[in-house]
Amino acid sequence: MSSPVAADAPVEVPPFLSAEDLAALRHSASHVMAQAVVELFPGTKLAIGPSTDEGFYYDLDSPHTFTADDFDAIEKRMGEIIKGDFAFELKPVSREEALEHFRKENEIYKVDLIEGFPPDEPVSYYQHSTFSDLCRGPHVPSTGKIGAYKLLSVAGAYWRGDESNKMLQRIYGTAYATKAELDQHLYRLEEAKKRDHRKLGKELNLFTFSDEIGPGIPLFLPRGEMLRRIMETYVRDVQTRYGYDHVWTGHIVKEELFRKSGHLENYIDVMFPPMTDTDGPTYRLKPMNCPSHMTLFNTRLHSYRDLPARFAEFATLYRYEKTGELTGLTRVRALTQDDCHIFCTEEQVESEFGLALRLIHEVLDRYGFSDYKVRLSMRGTEPGGKYVADDEKWERATSALRRALEANAVEYYEAPGEAAFYGPKADFQTKDVLGREWTASTIQVDFIQPARLGCEYIGEDGKPHTPVVLHRAVTGTTERFLGLLIEQYAGAFPLWLSPVQAVIIPIADRHNAYAQAVLDRMKEAGFRVEVDTRNEKTGYKIREAQLQKTPYMLVVGDREIEAGAVSVRSREKGDEGSIKVDALMARMKSEL
Repeated sequence: MSSPVAADAPVEVPPFLSAEDLAALRHSASHVMAQAVVELFPGTKLAIGPSTDEGFYYDLDSPHTFTADDFDAIEKRMGEIIKGDFAFELKPVSREEALEHFRKENEIYKVDLIEGFPPDEPVSYYQHSTFSDLCRGPHVPSTGKIGAYKLLSVAGAYWRGDESNKMLQRIYGTAYATKAELDQHLYRLEEAKKRDHRKLGKELNLFTFSDEIGPGIPLFLPRGEMLRRIMETYVRDVQTRYGYDHVWTGHIVKEELFRKSGHLENYIDVMFPPMTDTDGPTYRLKPMNCPSHMTLFNTRLHSYRDLPARFAEFATLYRYEKTGELTGLTRVRALTQDDCHIFCTEEQVESEFGLALRLIHEVLDRYGFSDYKVRLSMRGTEPGGKYVADDEKWERATSALRRALEANAVEYYEAPGEAAFYGPKADFQTKDVLGREWTASTIQVDFIQPARLGCEYIGEDGKPHTPVVLHRAVTGTTERFLGLLIEQYAGAFPLWLSPVQAVIIPIADRHNAYAQAVLDRMKEAGFRVEVDTRNEKTGYKIREAQLQKTPYMLVVGDREIEAGAVSVRSREKGDEGSIKVDALMARMKSEL
């Protein structure tokens, strides 16, 4: 609102609060927080303070080590600044003026930012009260419009995200137009803590991490491995039904192949260091499957009649994610992708996209994700973007993907700058039970890598042609999707997905033989069952099974042995009384 209109132009004031307005409100809150911090903790230098989808943060270089104990004082000072209703004023300046101003203030990070701007980049700062900050905006008109706010946590963050730079302190917060909206958000955060897959993964004995193994490399316990197997078997079976062939490729690849594909040039930041034999080639741990699958395609001559060829693989990949970005299962260094590469003609893109679309719909619906939208992730236009330079192929790929979306009546929105380095993507953005957005599935169109790696088929004209490759992942990576599922179900998996579907609990040692017989019958019928013969009280065993979120607890004693039954406690209904074993198994099969 404080920006001058320099020429005739349509001007619209949108209704409050659009997503853009909320971002401006939160960005304004980050400036107010920064002012409060530098006033309360002299010597603090400011780095960056953007808004985020959930709130805002500010990266700070301070002699003071911030903790949650500082939040009350910072929030109190923020409240005073907000109450003052100071106007946010835009101050356009020259590059030289900005450098002089921030050098005088000894704001080294602001100077670093300005020196990195392109020569023609406009420079401005915003001022409210006595505080000014390098910023292109936008902001709310004045501090009094900020509404309700809350500081949440402190974390470390490297300057510019580079581990070779100094570690800064990042204070996270959030802000909303009303206190009711803020309270609702804080409630969701509390729910998220209860559902945190890292906490539940430990409590349910699913997975762990070890310093002896290394950060970002998950270790799966028997129940976690069973979950992985169930998930992968399910997707594998669905893919087979849809006409996909499964393959297997190794964990390491010659570096030269990644040079040809473009990964070495455009993806090297997340590749592990090279492994070089003194008298042999250099190898890399595989960060992606595409070059390996294209090599498989090249092992024999293909005709147009062979297409489409669909190569699917559950492959463990290795990406050297920064330590500060590793987060439980959702951001790891060893990840298993339900990857597929579809080699087809340009005319087959629409039909193959439709087939992949139906497969993704079926799988996401089975997992209970129906609230999702499709993002057309396109090449960005910003300088320095990591995309293979071939405008003609990018245009063809983007047009082909757009046609496929429209031919399959898929509603989508566009997101420049979110494409893979080799082509545009249709990303399936799903929301979990807490309303958080995730990329669950993806279909990507690639006109570039198959040409670079020499993939060919003989067309109807008898001449060689380069196939189009569709990259497709249904659940993305097993690890990330499992983390999402743990939080979606709060660890209480549906019966088909539960690693242990029932626990048999004998009341006394004399009931162990019958418990074992029931176990054998249920296992033979295909159920995943355990028996708890520990020398503990029955109530304690039931409580333990409940904490493990087991769907069925089957207590056996004298009466159950005599009746050929089990006493059933279900996770959903509690105590259900005595049920014949065959009747229970029929019910469970029906539920499955």
